[in-house]
Amino acid sequence: MHMMTTLQQEKDISSPTQDQSTEDSTAEDEIEMQEKLDHFPEDFNQLDLLETHRHLIPTGTQSHWPGESEDDDEEEKSEDWYQAKEENLKDNPKELILFAAENNRLETIQRLLSVAPDLVSVMDEDCYTPLHRASYNGHLAVVQELIANGADVHAVTLDGWTPLHSACKWNNPAVASFLLQHGADINAQTKGSLTPLHLAAANRDSRQLLELLLMNRYVKPQMVNKLGETAYEIARRTDVYHYLFEIVDYWT
Repeated sequence: MHMMTTLQQEKDISSPTQDQSTEDSTAEDEIEMQEKLDHFPEDFNQLDLLETHRHLIPTGTQSHWPGESEDDDEEEKSEDWYQAKEENLKDNPKELILFAAENNRLETIQRLLSVAPDLVSVMDEDCYTPLHRASYNGHLAVVQELIANGADVHAVTLDGWTPLHSACKWNNPAVASFLLQHGADINAQTKGSLTPLHLAAANRDSRQLLELLLMNRYVKPQMVNKLGETAYEIARRTDVYHYLFEIVDYWT
């Protein structure tokens, strides 16, 4: 009986200490997080942070956006589905060409531009052009057609993204190469000061794209984003190919 009483007393004594330790740890974490937030620039774009730190977000979570599901993304659309969508958009050529560029509908784009060449430069509400949409989806033939019809490789979105940014964000080296061949600025910066190289470095499987960018004699790998990070520092966190940055030694 005496032993049980002693154990209970020890338990009662130790519990507040453990709780206090947990509270102290939580408080320290909050202070540390606040200190980090205090160092963010006032005009920092949180979307840009997402692009270079996406690897820290747990995967396998379910989307809570209405109407979205993994099944919807994975479902392969039929030709009849695309034709029905185009039929619904036939009286809105702006939306139709944006849809066609995003979905690799080359013949539709050729038909539209033959009638209304100015459609090559239309924008959606975020200032994404058909060239942006084709670039982030990796539709090389569409990109070639758009540029042949005068699409601007320097067009920027509301966040300052060029088509090259879009191609590099979604790891499309063939499209990125074609854009560079047609004058795209390899060192263009978004409003968050991200270059195409920053975005490529944030991809886990981007060896071919990194080689393409790093072997370009005009690339400036020392450029930093608004957090003061170079593309190399981002690659060290996210990509096994960070050693490729040694390539730039040949050009500097």
